[in-house]
Amino acid sequence: MKRRLAFFERYLTLWVLLCMIVGIALGTLLPDLTATLSRLEFGEGSQVNIPIAVLIWLMIYPMMLKIDFGSLGGIAKRPKGLMVTLFVNWLVKPFSMAFFAWVFIGHAFSAWIDAETARNYTAGLIILAAAPCTAMVFVWSYLTDGDPAYTLVQVAVNDLIMLVAFAPIVMFLCGVANVVVPPRVLVTSVVVFIVVPLAAGWATRKALLRTHGREWFERDFLPRFHPVTVVALLLTLVLIFAFQAENLTSKWFAVILLAVPISVQVYMNSGITYLLMRVFKVPHNVASPGALIGASNFFELAVAVAITLFGPGSGAALACVVGVLVEVPVMLSVCNVCNRTRGWYARA
Repeated sequence: MKRRLAFFERYLTLWVLLCMIVGIALGTLLPDLTATLSRLEFGEGSQVNIPIAVLIWLMIYPMMLKIDFGSLGGIAKRPKGLMVTLFVNWLVKPFSMAFFAWVFIGHAFSAWIDAETARNYTAGLIILAAAPCTAMVFVWSYLTDGDPAYTLVQVAVNDLIMLVAFAPIVMFLCGVANVVVPPRVLVTSVVVFIVVPLAAGWATRKALLRTHGREWFERDFLPRFHPVTVVALLLTLVLIFAFQAENLTSKWFAVILLAVPISVQVYMNSGITYLLMRVFKVPHNVASPGALIGASNFFELAVAVAITLFGPGSGAALACVVGVLVEVPVMLSVCNVCNRTRGWYARA
């Protein structure tokens, strides 16, 4: 039977477009309300917007509840797939995105983007690429008949690596791109949007599994958070687009330009991962989710960090939001390629 996305995930691109319309309308028709919401920060000059921070935490915490770190012991039996995924995620993906940002945003599209805006867009693209996917990859894995246990291991290991590698990579690549990133603000964002929800999710999961059992936890407890995550995601996008209303109405062409390096990077990284998996004779049900993890992004975290560092109305935040807009149709096409090439892959 052909597997299909759930209703919300299937039309995610449409929801993002609708959020863009609602957000722009809110920012244009109610500028005073939008300005008031934009000024609500955790301390003067922190750039951590309170409404968006709360909404993003509501998105990330349910994802962390799904991570079973006890499954990490299973990687010893089949380490090759994980090694390929980690190589692409942390040594290829962020650096290739920095390169594509330099090629497209810094040079090919320089006639339409001024230097300061280009630096902001570049920073957003780097932040987006430095955060591997943790949530939607389970959907992509399902659509390609991926091994769910191995996918979980890949996600769990990536989350652990993000704790120590995300901030240094972003600081290094943004520094190369002449973008000033305050180290204290970046480390704070990692603590707020990774460490805290990860620890809270781990503690909640451990306590409820002990008191109520796995069946109740997965069947009754986790599904309660799905509508919370969906609503939080949509409201976050509405606010971001409201804060970006002026830029979007005057520079809407930038959305199209930003989609180019994101799409190129997704196809390149998924292709590299998929081919390396075949070279190392990794099973298809591990290779396909690995290729999708290497291409997809943890856009919730990326948006949070971009907002924390540069503000909700910045070009960096816009670049990360364009990643959401592009991700679903592009990733569905990658899923289709993985499924159609299953026979070719098996012949290796």
